[in-house]
Amino acid sequence: MSDHITLVGNVVGDPEERATRGGDPIAAFRLAVSERRFDRERGQWIDGHTNYYAVSVFGELGRNALESLHKGERVIVAGRLRLREWETDAKRGVSADVTAEAVGHDLRWGVSTFRRSAKAGATGTAHSDEPAARETPNDADAWNVPGDTPADPRASADGIPDAAGERGATPLVEVAADATPF
Repeated sequence: MSDHITLVGNVVGDPEERATRGGDPIAAFRLAVSERRFDRERGQWIDGHTNYYAVSVFGELGRNALESLHKGERVIVAGRLRLREWETDAKRGVSADVTAEAVGHDLRWGVSTFRRSAKAGATGTAHSDEPAARETPNDADAWNVPGDTPADPRASADGIPDAAGERGATPLVEVAADATPF
C-alpha cells in the first residue's frame, strides 16, 4: 500500500542537482501548491493557504527535470507522498516529501516544447540541438508500436505510392473499435 498524490503548483526555486550514493542523478526542488477561491463579494480570486512539498526526481526523469524546470513555472507532479516528522532544538514539524514518478508543465498557463532524450548507448547526445529522430534509429524507437516498422505514409498497400501520393487503403496500425488510449 502506498500514498499516491498528484499536485499542481509552482516550482519555488530552480531544481538542484544531487546524486545517490551510486552516482545516479536526482533533481530536487520545492513545490508551492496554493488554494484559490473566488470571493463573490469582492468579485476577485483570493489566494488561500499554501502547502510546500519537497520533490525528489530520480534517474532519467531527474535529468530531464533538471534541464526542463525553472523557478516560477507551473507544473504537475504525480508520485508517492511521504510525511516525515523532524525536530531541532527550537522547533518540531512535519515535512511532506514527494518522490516523483511523472512531471510535466501545466499547459493551462503556457506552451511547452517536447524533445526526446537519446537512449543510453545511442549515437549523438541527449541534449543536442539536432532533432531527436537523428539521435535514435526508427527501428529502436520506443515510441513505435511493438512489432511495427515505420512505413512511408504515401505508400499504398503494395508499397507503391498512388497517383496522388496518398497512403493506400490498408492502415499502418489497426485499432479495435472499443479500444481506449489508456
